[in-house]
Amino acid sequence: MTTKQRIRRLAAWSIVVAFGVMGLKFVAWWVTGSVALYSDALESIVNVIAGFAAFWAISVSHKPADRDHQYGHHKAEYFSAVLEGVLIVVAALLIMGAVWRSWQDLSPMEQPWEGLAINGVAAAINCFWALLLIRVGRRDKSPALEADGHHVMTDVVTSVGVIIGLVAAVLTGWHFLDPLLALLVALNILWQGWKVITSSLDGLMDRAVPIDENMRIRDIISTNSAGALEVHDLKTRIAGRATFIEFHMVVDAAMSVGESHAICDRIEAALGDEIPSVRVVIHVEPDDEAKLPLGTAAVPFA
Repeated sequence: MTTKQRIRRLAAWSIVVAFGVMGLKFVAWWVTGSVALYSDALESIVNVIAGFAAFWAISVSHKPADRDHQYGHHKAEYFSAVLEGVLIVVAALLIMGAVWRSWQDLSPMEQPWEGLAINGVAAAINCFWALLLIRVGRRDKSPALEADGHHVMTDVVTSVGVIIGLVAAVLTGWHFLDPLLALLVALNILWQGWKVITSSLDGLMDRAVPIDENMRIRDIISTNSAGALEVHDLKTRIAGRATFIEFHMVVDAAMSVGESHAICDRIEAALGDEIPSVRVVIHVEPDDEAKLPLGTAAVPFA
């Protein structure tokens, strides 16, 4: 199975899992009448919508480059992640409205243990699925899949907190804990939504690779640039699962086009072996463009 097929299959199954978990949580709310469980169920609606958005974005991002999108469609996944963050914020505002209404009429839950057990099953399913999405999303550089996983994990944390709090409410008879927990849920997912949005906007702004990845790229270039005199103006950016690398390579002015092209091919092949979905642009320059004194044993970076 290819990376593309694996990511699309996980994105499709996320929709199925989200529908199943949402159904369980609404049953838990219906059994208990708890506003905290209602808030948990509301967040699951966002999971379903986000699942559809992630599937769309992943499908678009894997389309090959065309005349109108000559660098590919990789950034489509960031739009999905931004939408997911916005939906999380909307869910938080809906929960706050439910909290306000519940605070006006505090009442004990009905059949609390049955409802909490159902919600616990939903949380366990979500936890397994979130860990899988985050792991595969990071490995295959899929922002939409990873964002979906983090959102689902937020749902897990929310559910666990709600269950613990409601158990305390049942045992103590402190009914105000129910709307109070729902308010804490809303504040938590507001924070998570903000983090998803800012992270995705960072990607849309052509963020460079992390410093450790930058150093690895420099090492690969230096190791495979025998015959060149200098490398400078290294620039990188990340767009979804693709990494774009651009730099200038100085060679002897007397070197033939064929010889300099062979060096470029060697560097591109080495980068491609180490970095998935890499795109490399090398600008070859004569030695009078060098920025450092020439003649060192290793190919220096300026």
